[in-house]
Amino acid sequence: MLEVTFYRDDDGRFAGFCAYGHTDFAEHGEDIVCAAVSAVLQAAALGLAECAQARVESKQASGDLECTLHEEDRGRESVAAIVSTAELAIAQIARRFPKHVHLKGARLQRSVGDPTSQRVSL
Repeated sequence: MLEVTFYRDDDGRFAGFCAYGHTDFAEHGEDIVCAAVSAVLQAAALGLAECAQARVESKQASGDLECTLHEEDRGRESVAAIVSTAELAIAQIARRFPKHVHLKGARLQRSVGDPTSQRVSL
């Protein structure tokens, strides 16, 4: 199963998203569910960087994608529009293919004095 998570910070602003795993809907190269999720998330990452001019850190490996927004860009309306649209699209895919895609939300928590963030599922 492919798990897609959209992260929000303590202020409720989108902080990023990630996808891990495989949908296992079909063989590699023929999996339309995987292709749909990949297209939505890659378009969101590209839109954040190129259209919204947001500072993002993206990592991609076989079956995995992670995109994190710089803290100062999280409250921008253009950022929220792109990420919320991606979240809506993934939610539709997850509803249509519940055995293959799981969508969840999570919150980023930052401990006082700790510059690293921890991801906490909601």
